[in-house]
Amino acid sequence: MFLNKLDIIQYKNLGCVTLSFSNKINCFIGNNGAGKTNALDSIYYLSMCKSAFGTSDRQLVMHEKDFFVITGQYKDNLSGYENINCSFKTNAGKKIKRNDKEYPKLVEHIGLIPVVIVTPYDSGIINESGEERRKYINQLISQIDKQYLTNVIKYNQLIAQRNILLKSKNQYDVLEIIDMQLSELGDKIHKVRKATIEKLAPIVQSYYDILCESKEQISISYTSKLNNQSMEQILKDTFEKDCINQHTTSGIHRDDIKMNIMDYPIRKYGSQGQQKSFIIALKLAQGDIIAEHTNKKPILILDDVFDKLDLNRVEGLLKIVSSDKFGQIFISDCNKQRLDNILQRVTDKYTIFKVENSNIEVCNEESQH
Repeated sequence: MFLNKLDIIQYKNLGCVTLSFSNKINCFIGNNGAGKTNALDSIYYLSMCKSAFGTSDRQLVMHEKDFFVITGQYKDNLSGYENINCSFKTNAGKKIKRNDKEYPKLVEHIGLIPVVIVTPYDSGIINESGEERRKYINQLISQIDKQYLTNVIKYNQLIAQRNILLKSKNQYDVLEIIDMQLSELGDKIHKVRKATIEKLAPIVQSYYDILCESKEQISISYTSKLNNQSMEQILKDTFEKDCINQHTTSGIHRDDIKMNIMDYPIRKYGSQGQQKSFIIALKLAQGDIIAEHTNKKPILILDDVFDKLDLNRVEGLLKIVSSDKFGQIFISDCNKQRLDNILQRVTDKYTIFKVENSNIEVCNEESQH
């Protein structure tokens, strides 16, 4: 499935934009602040019903306007065309439509158009708290397992209820009911996460080897108390502690992903180039996992990822993504000459768009060299 046509109205700084795309590589070139990232974020929004950057829907609306609309026409070789419409209006909320039919629940749309995005903000997956790594694994699995996403949403709601009850007295009967539900959900979520990360790890290493042309050993593993105990037992063992602290101190909402290079934490011992290569390898591996489970090549978005990478790594990355293994690619960069020169060496299927002052126009129809 690939994005054939995109219409944007009042999304961030993009007032009214209509674009048609190559089914392989599409490059957005322009200065910082011109609107490149906003265009790519709108593509992500069509898949995930939200911005890739954690921005609220209200903040996505163009300044002094009260709504935005994003419409994508997708071409599927099996089912023909799919039309996705995402809109938000102040005081009316968000609506997601597929072929003019509104989804009753947003979760029903996730996974229809798989997407993987790499941005400079992904450094947080390595350098920030475990919450960022849990968000990453949730975003991956939610595109291949709708029940998983439903379970995570329900688990988080139950944790919020439990924390409220822990601040009250004489609520033990209700807590017992909540703990039974949390035990079942926690075990299910843990099982899927652990299996996914175990499958992901060797694929990440293989992509890292290609990008870095090195034999540095990297590793990722899932750290969780549930590796050794059931959620039910954990809740029992920590009950008194939770009552004293008035919040739930253990569970899958406290789990983490350990990321190492040569057996040392990459957040402390990895260079900027090594960390960036690790993140890119992680995201490419995510694409493999999604493709295997869905039989769809996910859309790959590379937003300003070439900074901190030498030309050999940039060329290596573009060789990987331009292969038949990957589907449609969207790239943003400030340096047209660098990108054009490398693309000419690795593929003849790409379109370049110039982004300037919130306007986007085609610099070339799909290049043939």
